[in-house]
Amino acid sequence: MNRVLLTARIVERGPMRYTPAGLPALDMRLSHAEPVEQDGPPRQVSLEIHATAIGGLVSRLQALAVGDTADFAGYLAKQRNGRGVMLHITELTIPSIIDRTSN
Repeated sequence: MNRVLLTARIVERGPMRYTPAGLPALDMRLSHAEPVEQDGPPRQVSLEIHATAIGGLVSRLQALAVGDTADFAGYLAKQRNGRGVMLHITELTIPSIIDRTSN
């Protein structure tokens, strides 16, 4: 099963665009960092990943600012240019109160 759950911060967001089918689409870059314990002492793990959303989620994502954190769910696929992977966002959970002072 190809399913990803990620709490991440938006570090970059492109302009809204439309797919050839006329659906709204939004590309962004997400960042995540936290300590992880696995067979030994904790270590800091961090990543940045390209992500995209298509359809109804786009308007919800536009309500978030660069620097905001949310819970993203979706699946991984190749980027359009064939290099690397991209998270295709299918679900979004936005915290009820976004604390913009901690970013």
